[in-house]
Amino acid sequence: MARYGLIGEKLGHSYSKTIHTQFAELAGLTGYAYELLPLSKEEFPSFMSSKDFIGINVTIPYKQAVIPYLDELSEEAAQIGAVNAILNKNGKLFGYNTDYEGFLYSLRKNNIKVTGEKVLILGNGGAAKAVYAALSSLQPRELITVKYKEEPGVLTYEQAKALHTDAALLVNTSPVGMYPNVDDCPMDITPYHSLKAVVDIIYNPPMTKLLAQAASFCITAVNGLEMLVAQAKYAMELFTGTAISEEHMETVLRGLLCR
Repeated sequence: MARYGLIGEKLGHSYSKTIHTQFAELAGLTGYAYELLPLSKEEFPSFMSSKDFIGINVTIPYKQAVIPYLDELSEEAAQIGAVNAILNKNGKLFGYNTDYEGFLYSLRKNNIKVTGEKVLILGNGGAAKAVYAALSSLQPRELITVKYKEEPGVLTYEQAKALHTDAALLVNTSPVGMYPNVDDCPMDITPYHSLKAVVDIIYNPPMTKLLAQAASFCITAVNGLEMLVAQAKYAMELFTGTAISEEHMETVLRGLLCR
């Protein structure tokens, strides 16, 4: 079994192996082998019970499902209720959420202002929980979750359009528009006349239909690549105890943009 890797149900679109391998080369880490480990829902319980790994990342649909298998959660992971990185320390499993810091890094790098602004989040899955917590820490004026169906504490797209077209920031955490369904778009942003930035945490394709529309309106449009690379850096530092520099992050990011 791989000592390090990514678990999820469908991983054909993932860049994680490329990112971790490049970080290992740049940081001079020998013997760091990172693999993609697709798991069916039937295979997932036995994998987690075996604990046959040192460090793993976690993606859809297991960010919440892993929690009962863990011995401890970091403060961020406990607050968010979702885990995307697990470290095995002598048979004890520790859960972390590096999506939180990864998303904050992306906002900082792109000079996106959140404090005092109205923000819409599309979707409320595992990734949305980290994004919500990160945005909350920046003290927005209002933070509204939007979903395609009615749920407590969530607005529908129709309700958002009726009540919140003055939002300054829109963040898509849903998978709508992700490869291979690249012609899909979660919403039409034309009525949202006050938008200053649109962030789509999808990274494949790098320019979703949502981001393309934002760019056509001269709105700052940011995809999920910076968040992906940043969360991988923080996870790898947890796994190995080795610091990864921001220069290495930029090198990896440039390589991904040229794919």
